[in-house]
Amino acid sequence: MLDLDRLKRIKLHRRPLGQRIVANAILRLDYRLLRKTEIILEGAENIPRDRGVFLAMNHTDRYNYWPFQYQMYRQGDLRFTVTWVKGKYYENKLMGAFMDSMNNIPLPSRGYVITTEFRKHHQRVPKQEEYRALRDVVDHRTSASDAADKGGPAVAALLSAEGPPDQYLQRFDALFDAMMREVTRLTRLGLEELELNVLIFPQGTRSKRLSVGHTGLMQMAQHLGHAIVPVGCNGSDKAYPGSSPFSKGGRLVYRIGKPLELDGPELGEFRVTEPFEPFTPAAAAAHNDKFKAATDVVMHKINDLLDEEYRFSDDLSSDGVAALDRFL
Repeated sequence: MLDLDRLKRIKLHRRPLGQRIVANAILRLDYRLLRKTEIILEGAENIPRDRGVFLAMNHTDRYNYWPFQYQMYRQGDLRFTVTWVKGKYYENKLMGAFMDSMNNIPLPSRGYVITTEFRKHHQRVPKQEEYRALRDVVDHRTSASDAADKGGPAVAALLSAEGPPDQYLQRFDALFDAMMREVTRLTRLGLEELELNVLIFPQGTRSKRLSVGHTGLMQMAQHLGHAIVPVGCNGSDKAYPGSSPFSKGGRLVYRIGKPLELDGPELGEFRVTEPFEPFTPAAAAAHNDKFKAATDVVMHKINDLLDEEYRFSDDLSSDGVAALDRFL
């Protein structure tokens, strides 16, 4: 299970051993011999060689970052990556160790922290109504006393587990802020000291069609001051239609757009110049309109790099993982 102590134990590497082993011992055999998989990087020249950037990609399937990382590694002149992944992949110790070896940073969303804290206390996952009651407190939509009444005994017990129920929100915010500061530290380390690029899926969950992006990427990019390179992934869902890590073959095309500079023509009007701490209520209250507008720019740039079947649906909705399955 991912908690603050587990986050602090994560080590990133300039040349991650796990990525090199997977590329040479598994993917090379899989892509070139077992099931012919053609991987094309269109616009690879748009990825800077002299600085770390955020790579913003659509997320069509479980493994669509593997062919991308493999082909960049094979090309030889591109930096290794560190990837933001969901905290739920750290539930199993062996899987967590593998994720560490692959140079990943787990991102603990508020929903994930609510769910894991409930599990620690009750040794079970919350029911949907229990999760909703706690989420409404975290989102400042209701009071702790109202949540205890609506959510039932298990919610009431969690709210008062470590102090007065009306202080639950303060305790939760302190924990979440500490975890996100650790994510920020690791991201900065990867970009600025280890000379890595940071791969992020801003839509937040797997979906064949691109959906509306979350603002976390933009908050981190603005806070650290690094450009964003949009990447459109086409065809990976056909190579990886299920949970198997072995490709079914085919043609995958990654179209790479030009860097979106924070002070450039596309994002400059949404630039936040005053210091702020990403992922905090204060940052959202002060700058969310700019974060959201800039995120929309990035998502439309990704959309322009996609074949029609992967582009935004008419209502911009996701057709992927939903509800508590996002955290478990």
